[in-house]
Amino acid sequence: QLQRLRNADAARAAGLVGERLLERGDPARLNYSFTLFERGDGVNRVRVHADNIDQPFDINAGAKLELGSTAKLRTLATYLDLVASLHAQLAPLSPGELAALQVAPSDRLTRWAVDHLREQPQAPLAAMLDAAMQRRFSASPNESFFTGGGVHRFSNFDARDNARVPTLHESLRDSLNLPFIRLMREIVMHHIHRGPDSAGAVLEQKDHPQRAVLLARFADREGRQFTRGFYRRHAGRSVEQMLDALAGSAPTLQRLAVIHRGLLPDADYAAFDAFVERHRGESTAAQRERSYEAHAPGRYSLADRGYLARLHPLEIEVAAHLARDPQATLAQVVDATAPQRQRAYDWLLRSRSSGAQDLRIRTLLEIDAFEHVHESWRRVGYPFDRLVPSYATAIGSSGDRPAALAELMGIIVADGVRQPTVQIEGLRFATATPYETQLSRAVRGEPERALAPEVAQVLKAALAGVVEQGTARRLRGALLDAQGAPLAVGGKTGTGDNRQISHGARGERIGARVLNRTATFVFFIGERHFGTLTAYVPGPEAADYRFTSALPVQILKSMAPLVAQAITSPTRCGAKAAAAGPGAVAAVNAAANRGRSELHLATTE
Repeated sequence: QLQRLRNADAARAAGLVGERLLERGDPARLNYSFTLFERGDGVNRVRVHADNIDQPFDINAGAKLELGSTAKLRTLATYLDLVASLHAQLAPLSPGELAALQVAPSDRLTRWAVDHLREQPQAPLAAMLDAAMQRRFSASPNESFFTGGGVHRFSNFDARDNARVPTLHESLRDSLNLPFIRLMREIVMHHIHRGPDSAGAVLEQKDHPQRAVLLARFADREGRQFTRGFYRRHAGRSVEQMLDALAGSAPTLQRLAVIHRGLLPDADYAAFDAFVERHRGESTAAQRERSYEAHAPGRYSLADRGYLARLHPLEIEVAAHLARDPQATLAQVVDATAPQRQRAYDWLLRSRSSGAQDLRIRTLLEIDAFEHVHESWRRVGYPFDRLVPSYATAIGSSGDRPAALAELMGIIVADGVRQPTVQIEGLRFATATPYETQLSRAVRGEPERALAPEVAQVLKAALAGVVEQGTARRLRGALLDAQGAPLAVGGKTGTGDNRQISHGARGERIGARVLNRTATFVFFIGERHFGTLTAYVPGPEAADYRFTSALPVQILKSMAPLVAQAITSPTRCGAKAAAAGPGAVAAVNAAANRGRSELHLATTE
């Protein structure tokens, strides 16, 4: 079926062409992948794993893709998990004890939890989670957010949503962006400011002892980023090439002196004079001699040399290291320039402007907060080692994998329990011979609780609303059980338009490079089944396409009879040959006698 959908007529017949579906692009180049899992006792079994990609590459488990709004499900799971933790911490307290708690003004999540329990003492977790889903967050794009080390603005998919102040339930249902940006901000601020000894106190106390420590951390972190970039720029160049590159197109005598004496501190005046002559012949010999002496090593600090040369001071240091040791690796250069990274940021450590320091400290505290968010995401199957420390992670900027989304959905279906996934049930070798050998799978990992059951149940109800009334409503009532009754279906849609956008010095957009386009639907069906369906166009040709996550939803709808058969059929692998009759069984056994093997897959054929 997925192969047939590459045909334009078949795509139209399946309802794939139209507004918010496949609006533009050739269906013949669209890649589709579909997975279906079944929850069992202690394991999740792969029942269907199909794609129309004639390559061994598996986009489900082998790619890092921007899957857009599916990240909102992870963000919501993190938020509800925090609410559950706050309930466990605060519910045993009396109203008086709750009133006496000191809560940082920026920790709105804890403030809400305290106020809720003061109004409803002894409220059960399920009721508090339901109330948490009814909290309202503005969808207005008319706010700038300091996140990821800079100021950012975000927009909704549909500008008609901008005036809304929806509940979180409505925000997930309609896949609004700004409420989830603000929700992620609340999560991050909770991690920064929670507790009496919170890291956020550094921002509030200008003489806090940790302020210098954090600023040194910032200097090292940002300095490492610059060092890596400068190494990539200059590695492999000769000394002359580095000198010419640093001199630029409009050098002054002062710049040339700082650059040459910085890279070649032991070079004599003749070498310096030849370099200046090559770039600025109109200066006099006396001026060159004075400049050669004035910029001798040790005359200026690293920061001052960077200022005089109109270069980042670390670029001079990286180039100087490569001039001394052209074969130095990146790791060696990073290690060797550690003291210079601190000296390059002396201006920040000595700054009398607390605002300049606070911006850097906020950036570091946000990075630390995202470590906690990442830990929460990893518990529910997020496959990568880090998150982008930006509120944009709430709407997909950190990437994901369809297989990892399916794992999260499996946790929700299993009431918060994370179970290992099984693809192969067993192996049988040399069937019906004296050498017959059967191997059964060894279970790797035990089921473990990843979310409270109440959290999983609230998430499942919210996901059902996406199909009942939200962005996946075209699937409502499309999947039926063996008796013809509609199956309970829920899920989350997501669209990824992955581009590298270049900006000029004033922030203006000067170019863009299209990387890929994706649309994903992660879903559950009934009480046991869940999976993903992904549409994907790789490379620059993705610029020729326009589609949204409505596309995989419509594909799933068009495949409803096949999906229903896979869900309701008791057939498992190994039964297909037997159903074909004794001749087929004999042929299989004959193949085994010739030394072949059978794979007994968990997949329904």
